[in-house]
Amino acid sequence: MKKNRMIPVLLLRHGWLVQSKGFNRYQNLGNPVWSVKRLSEWASDELIYLDISSEDKHDMRRDDIGHPNRQTFLEIIQDVSKETFMPITVGGRIRTLKDIEERLAFGADKIAINTQALAEPAFIEQASREFGAQCIVISIDVLRKPEGCQVLSEGGTKVMHDNPVSWAKEAQERGAGEILLNSIDRDGLKTGYDIELLRDVSSAVSIPVIGCGGVGTWEHFAEAFDQTGVDAVAAANIFHYTDQSVFHAKKFLFKKQYNVRPPDLITI
Repeated sequence: MKKNRMIPVLLLRHGWLVQSKGFNRYQNLGNPVWSVKRLSEWASDELIYLDISSEDKHDMRRDDIGHPNRQTFLEIIQDVSKETFMPITVGGRIRTLKDIEERLAFGADKIAINTQALAEPAFIEQASREFGAQCIVISIDVLRKPEGCQVLSEGGTKVMHDNPVSWAKEAQERGAGEILLNSIDRDGLKTGYDIELLRDVSSAVSIPVIGCGGVGTWEHFAEAFDQTGVDAVAAANIFHYTDQSVFHAKKFLFKKQYNVRPPDLITI
C-alpha cells in the first residue's frame, strides 16, 4: 500500500527563508539552504520549496555567513539540491516551459505551478506533455469567505476562480499529476487544516492531494488523514522551531499506526 507522506514546506522571499502568516506577514528565519540539510537529516519524505518573492532578485545582505550570497532562485535551488536526499518540488514565478526546464536542470524533481495555470489553463497541458504528469503539481491557494471559497493567484492577491473543487478537477483533466491545496485564511494560525476543503477536493479527484495550511500540533496531521482523503500532509511553520520536528511528527503518527514510513534520523 502506498505510504502517506509528510512534507515540509520552505518559503523563500528575496533571499531569506521566511515564516508566513495569512500570506501577508513574513518573519525572516535565515539562510535558505541550512534548513534543507536539517530537514533532510530528519528523514522528511519530500520537500516543497516555494519562491514567494515579488521579483527574481535575492540578497541576504550578508557576506559573513559561511555560505555564498546567491543572487537568483536558480542558484539557490542548485545549492539546495546538493544538501538533500529527498525529492524536491519547486515553485514560484514559473511562467514558461523554459522556467520548468531550468528548475529541473538545477535539481528539482517536480514543479509547482499556480498563477500561470490559472491565467492560462492550457499551460498545464503543455507542461504535462513536455515533462510528464508526474512532474507537474498544481498549487491551489484557497480563501474561505462566508459566501464560499475562492481560488487566488499572485501570492493570494488576485481572485481567479470561485470553486476550488471544479478547478482541481480541471487541472487533473488537463494533465496535472498532483494537487497542493493551501488554505490562505489558516496560514500561520496553528488552528488545524481546513478539513472540509481537503475532503471536498480530495474526493473529487483521483490524483494525489497534498493538504497544507494551519498545522499547530502533530494531531492536526492525524486529523487530515482520518477525516479527508489526502495522500500527503504538508506544513511550514511547525517544522522550524522544534528540534528533529519531522522525526517526532512521523514517530507520533507511526506509533498510532498511520500508514507512514518508519521514523528514522539520517546521519551524514
